[in-house]
Amino acid sequence: MGVVNVTPDSFSDGGRWYGAGAAIEHGLEMAAHGADIVDVGGESTRPGAQRVSAEEELRRVKPVITGLVKAGLVVSVDTMRAQVAEWAVGAGVSLVNDVSGGLADPYMPRLVAKAGVPYVVVHWRAHSHDMYSRASYVDVVREVHDELAQRVGAVIAEGMDPSMIVLDPGLGFSKNPAPLGPEAHNWQLLAGLPELATIGGHDFPVLVGASRKRYLSRLFDEVDGKPRPFTENDAATVAITALAAAVGAWCVRVHEVPANADAVRVAAAYRAAGRS
Repeated sequence: MGVVNVTPDSFSDGGRWYGAGAAIEHGLEMAAHGADIVDVGGESTRPGAQRVSAEEELRRVKPVITGLVKAGLVVSVDTMRAQVAEWAVGAGVSLVNDVSGGLADPYMPRLVAKAGVPYVVVHWRAHSHDMYSRASYVDVVREVHDELAQRVGAVIAEGMDPSMIVLDPGLGFSKNPAPLGPEAHNWQLLAGLPELATIGGHDFPVLVGASRKRYLSRLFDEVDGKPRPFTENDAATVAITALAAAVGAWCVRVHEVPANADAVRVAAAYRAAGRS
């Protein structure tokens, strides 16, 4: 899954694809480089981000989604709003990626269930301006698993077909970016992906969104404490992609496609050899 942020303030590439023409061109390029899905979002969820209106979010994504769907790409919409998802489904998107797992907009699960498209349920505790204050866990893998299970139950209760649900552990969302120790939440979740996937005896497909995130930078921060630029984390992202794919992740969401597409194929060959 290739990321197209139609925003001026996303954490790693805000502004690069803000115009519709540039965003469409970028999405087409990602597909040409091996992206199976192009994920279009019009609202930043970086730490500290303030929400934009639904009208502004729609203004940003409408021409991009329309252009990419018309070009024949498989497109997903990255939104927390049922209003935006409803328009996007009508425009031909194939998947709804909701970083709040239906908590930000209670109408979202019902809408997606009625639409009959796959729905990514992301682990989430709070909006961006408040999410780090919620990064408190005793056992992060167990707690994220249990909170995802609650969301899955709530979504199914709204009529969602369980076979259409994809889980996402929400790396970076209300998770401490520490690289080591008991608060290395993101790393513990990556190591626990197989456990997270199983809920109520059912193994759900898992989407991993690790690309360029702060917890990767923390591994490489300089001695003087200067943070490593997000765009220098692409090689580390490829390593995460290979590890996640090797343990059976359904999809990885990335900013740079070519090397990650290679990593997915290497992991697929590795898994196939192990089963032969």
